[in-house]
Amino acid sequence: MSAKHKLNTRTLAVCAMLCAMAFALTAVSHFLLPPLLPGAAWLKYDPKDVILAITALMLGPVPALLVTLVASLLEMLTFSETGWIGLVMNVVASGAFILPGALLYSRRRTLQSAVIGLLCGVAFMTGVMLLWNAFLTPLYMGVPREAVIGMLVPVFLPFNAIKGGLNAAVTLFVYKPLTRALRAANLLPAQTSEKKKSVTGITILIAAAIAAVCVLVLLLLRRG
Repeated sequence: MSAKHKLNTRTLAVCAMLCAMAFALTAVSHFLLPPLLPGAAWLKYDPKDVILAITALMLGPVPALLVTLVASLLEMLTFSETGWIGLVMNVVASGAFILPGALLYSRRRTLQSAVIGLLCGVAFMTGVMLLWNAFLTPLYMGVPREAVIGMLVPVFLPFNAIKGGLNAAVTLFVYKPLTRALRAANLLPAQTSEKKKSVTGITILIAAAIAAVCVLVLLLLRRG
């Protein structure tokens, strides 16, 4: 078996495993987690973007988008109640979140690139979802577009920003441990040009700071 074929087979195995993890996290959040914001019971925190962002950082944008599509299809075919509209919104939201980080990190594999890429992903996803919610949400909620537009700033903007920020923080926490575990299992190639690093204190501080800001904003919104 050629080295290229081994690499492709190994990449497919990693993608399949990460897809299963993303789907499992979505299912758990759907059935067990309460709504993220009061008065918006249909908006729940979905941690699958953590797995998708890790896929993007490890393997690049194309494998990450394939995992995003398959995980979203599985969700649509099992427990989702939003049909093809939910599928489109899931793919668009997750794709907007993971692409900036994937593109930046593939060019320069540093902590700074990863952090900037993830934060850009949060901002990009939040802006994109404001447009998509204004366009698609009236179709599957059966409410006037004016009502949805009135929810963009007080509901959809903070929801997507908080969800994205939390997922970015968790991604920074777990990326290195997960990649080390996959390399130990021979599911990822050993590091060559990239210097081996442990999870540094600054990574933990950045992740903790992002998570703390998100939790603080969420608590303020719940009290309001």
